[in-house]
Amino acid sequence: MIREAKTVSKLDQRWYPGVDGHWDDALLRKEVLERLTPSTRMLDLGAGAGIVEQMDFRGLCSSVCGIDPDPRVESNPYLDEGRIGRGESIPWPERSFDLVVADNVLEHLAEPLAVFTEVARVLAPGGRFVVKTPNRRHYMPLVARATPHAFHRFVNRRRGRASEDTFPTLYRANTPAALRRLADRSGLKLAQIALHESRPEYMRFNAATYVLGRAYERAVNSTSFFAPWRVLIVAVFEKQA
Repeated sequence: MIREAKTVSKLDQRWYPGVDGHWDDALLRKEVLERLTPSTRMLDLGAGAGIVEQMDFRGLCSSVCGIDPDPRVESNPYLDEGRIGRGESIPWPERSFDLVVADNVLEHLAEPLAVFTEVARVLAPGGRFVVKTPNRRHYMPLVARATPHAFHRFVNRRRGRASEDTFPTLYRANTPAALRRLADRSGLKLAQIALHESRPEYMRFNAATYVLGRAYERAVNSTSFFAPWRVLIVAVFEKQA
């Protein structure tokens, strides 16, 4: 196990120097910061316990509220206010926020249209909804959909994530086409969408799996033709002013 870890570390340094396990969260943070002002009222949809430091925006905007079914949201250190709840029924009035952010949330939604409709309701005119979520066409979601939740917990434990922070996935809003349909039906406009692939986080178990993951990453990044099979979707929706 120690030997495999050393081998993986060497391959990290050789093939992806400067890239860490939160490269995807860094992408989302960049998109959020570009839209954040001192007067922005922000909602973190699916804020959880506050385990991803890239989601700490306190002090950079007017307020940061959060919602999650996990009771730990109430003590999330990145929030000015955390409430227990679900995206299908957001417990704030209409037009309460200028920016709503969802980091790895859409893949868990049983009723994505209901959530998008609620987001549109609590956004002020001209407000934005910024999301990051796995792409259903990538091999990782394909494997996830074919395996039990216990296996997902096992894999994430190997990656350093606690079992209680691994939640069931459904992938009902996880293609560009699905996101466009949800935007149209909820009254939002899809303003921006991009697909990304970087260090193969789910293949960094040993040298053999890493080589396969690296080959896949090189292939899907070689041309825009293969972009639909990249792992990550980052999208920005707008509410019309």
